[in-house]
Amino acid sequence: MSISPLMPVYPRCGVRPVRGDNCHLIDEDGTRYLDFASGIAVNLLGHSHHALIGAIQRQAETLMHVSNLYGSPQGEKLAQTLVDNTFADTVFFTNSGAEAVETAIKTARAYHQHEDGDSNRTELITFTNAFHGRTMATISASNQEKMHKGFQPLLPGFVYCEFDDLEAAKALIGPKTAGFLVEPIQGEGGIRPASREFMTGLRALCDEHDLMLVLDEVQCGVARTGKLYAHEAYGIEPDVMASAKGIGGGFPLGACLATEKAARGMVFGTHGSTYGGNPLGMAAGQAVMDTVANETFLSEVTAKGERLRSRLEQFIGNYPDLFDCVRGMGLMLGIRMKVESRPFFVHLRDNHQLLTVAAGDQTLRVLPPLVADEAEFDEFLDKLSAGAASYDPEAAG
Repeated sequence: MSISPLMPVYPRCGVRPVRGDNCHLIDEDGTRYLDFASGIAVNLLGHSHHALIGAIQRQAETLMHVSNLYGSPQGEKLAQTLVDNTFADTVFFTNSGAEAVETAIKTARAYHQHEDGDSNRTELITFTNAFHGRTMATISASNQEKMHKGFQPLLPGFVYCEFDDLEAAKALIGPKTAGFLVEPIQGEGGIRPASREFMTGLRALCDEHDLMLVLDEVQCGVARTGKLYAHEAYGIEPDVMASAKGIGGGFPLGACLATEKAARGMVFGTHGSTYGGNPLGMAAGQAVMDTVANETFLSEVTAKGERLRSRLEQFIGNYPDLFDCVRGMGLMLGIRMKVESRPFFVHLRDNHQLLTVAAGDQTLRVLPPLVADEAEFDEFLDKLSAGAASYDPEAAG
């Protein structure tokens, strides 16, 4: 048998973590890595947060799963917490970001299929370099050919538009348009924040044409940017929003949030999930929200992000042939490089025990746990500096 027991869809590296210690991962051979990848923006409280671990342990000892055929005091509590802290009136819990985006797509379409809607409106306008997930609907919503290869035919119902081009988005609105699906800050696409004009313009177009503004905040949500959700920085509210990654702090959890108006088509029998919203996931999500959904924590993330960004901007000036700029918001930062970022990301990991994440547009993602502080930032800059000084792009080529 030549195929590996784990289906070989990931080019797994030689780092094999077996334990976490706050902002570090420890390999099975004892090597310590500074984790500024955070499981791709998932472990926002690090790897040993007592409140999160304690909440999961207590719930595991009490009740892990019952299905959604019964009342859910745990789900009701977390949903109310999200409603109290966001634009939303109602929440559907999922197991992943892709499922949250799927729910958001269905919610947007169901809005127009309602008896008061226009059933011709089935298409969502999505944007170049987006990443919305790996299901058939979410790869169809993304214009990236590398994600489409081998999985044709794609699902209909998506029209692609240039990211951050409001006039192009406006020009694509037609009788079939149901709304827009957009990341306020593209993650996989290279930590590219949308402009304020773009986001406020999409909101205005939705209001004018009775369309759904659907935000994918799977990566940029849950305090990552210094706001509980990134759209708050733009002064707008969506109709529907997908959230995941950091919302469970490491436990697989996602959520689709919506206004009462937007959710009018999501009635009995229209959607479901066996595991979604189980008591164990709700305990994790509640512990995360209890920690991050307050102005003290959020303002600390903002301040940390400003300090780290300032230090990075000063640092990259030492290597003008290697680095271009720093972009992002809060502790969702990207270093755009003048060479391909993936070989440098590997160099940092294998030679300097620094974990980051490569992204599109020649960008290195810097996604530290939100509990990281000056000691971790100092270590990060030391490792990044050593990595830059020892890096030969031509040799890495």
